[in-house]
Amino acid sequence: MSTPPLFCSAEEVATLLGMDEAIASQRRAFTTLAHGTADLPPKVMHPSRFDDSVMFCYVSRLSADTGAVAKFGGVHPANRLHGLPSVNAVVVVLDPGTGTVVAVLDGTAVTTLRTAAASAVAVDALALSDADELGLLGSGTQALAHARAVARVRPLRAVRVWSPTGKHRVLAAERIAAELGVRADAVDSAREAVNGVPVVATCTLSREPVLRGRWLSPGATVVGVGSFEPDRHEVDAHALQRAAAVVVDDPQTAAGHAGPVVAAIGSGDLGPGDLVPLGQVLIGQRTARSFEQDIVLYFSVGLGLQDAAAAWAVVDAARAADARPSPADERPAAAR
Repeated sequence: MSTPPLFCSAEEVATLLGMDEAIASQRRAFTTLAHGTADLPPKVMHPSRFDDSVMFCYVSRLSADTGAVAKFGGVHPANRLHGLPSVNAVVVVLDPGTGTVVAVLDGTAVTTLRTAAASAVAVDALALSDADELGLLGSGTQALAHARAVARVRPLRAVRVWSPTGKHRVLAAERIAAELGVRADAVDSAREAVNGVPVVATCTLSREPVLRGRWLSPGATVVGVGSFEPDRHEVDAHALQRAAAVVVDDPQTAAGHAGPVVAAIGSGDLGPGDLVPLGQVLIGQRTARSFEQDIVLYFSVGLGLQDAAAAWAVVDAARAADARPSPADERPAAAR
């Protein structure tokens, strides 16, 4: 008899996949990509003709001993007005040998964790070692997840939060302060959030720049996760012009999807060969930061391989939990 599939809600995904484990899964995803040993077909990212939503589908396979993983979902920017996640999805995990369904996971939780964890991997690889302050542009689910993730790889002492709605940024700052035990301030402008800050994360769905290159201080590292379509531009062209390196999750994918990168290639400011793959930085094939004063940008549009690595980490954690003896099993036989 075959084992029934594992079904995990968002809460169960978060319980099984802690932030440190999520970061480890993303490090594995990017190093595997750099070694060229994974299956990563092009992803589907299709804007709807009916509204401003986006349909997406990712399929990938991390390794021979982990089966294919598919994620299907949508981005609905208007959800923010109703207090709902902008990204909703489901992840299906297949057995590597038979192709039978191993698990069905809440894709929103997987996406939130793997995106923020990947940014933490980028910050750890690219940012100055003593970077202790984070500027957040955005106050939603991803912004909060990024604060938690960056705090795992850098000794944060303070966070600045800006988003267009005052109430939202105040609530986000209060939550970050309570969760991380650091000073967190809601500030009145995006410029104030990033000026003089060594690590900046842009976590919005903006089609217009919310980050200006002239605001960045020497040595700053920027991670951008909201420019996942060619017409979304969280970061302006000047920021790319000032950067010593533009690092991406995957050059081919970024060249077709990441708005600021697409624009820079179109204008001639960047060539495809100028994009530095994060995985190659991790394994020492490429260098992004040469001097402390360098400004380094990282753009993430999301890869199916990230979902595969995170999903299999969830499955492995669930299997390990099932294999542990229950408290009753651990009692001496005479006491049962």
